[in-house]
Amino acid sequence: MPFQRFVETGRIAVVSDGSNKGKLVGIVDVIDQTRVLIDGPCSNVPRNQVRLNQLHLTKFRIKFPYTTPTRVARKAWNDSKVDKKWAETVWAKKVAAKEKRAQLTDFDCFKLRRARSRRI
Repeated sequence: MPFQRFVETGRIAVVSDGSNKGKLVGIVDVIDQTRVLIDGPCSNVPRNQVRLNQLHLTKFRIKFPYTTPTRVARKAWNDSKVDKKWAETVWAKKVAAKEKRAQLTDFDCFKLRRARSRRI
């Protein structure tokens, strides 16, 4: 099966490491084989370089020229409704469920186990 997600200008990715972990960013420019310039205009991620092994590429891509300013990237991001499309994916739903489960207290976990055992 051929590759579907390429490292290219406009590709949307999720940061997997560092202080911006879990946030959506757009690739603005490819610096070399291991680094890219990213910008997260709507997720409050400043424009900076990041290693490719710190990113998870998504299937979404927006159209803008490489090394575009943040205002142009923000307009393309909003026009293509990336946040809405991302929220509808199974990947985003799994991340949200994992965060919700991490927020449970001991008593909530007990109630969940109890309800699950009664169901079976």
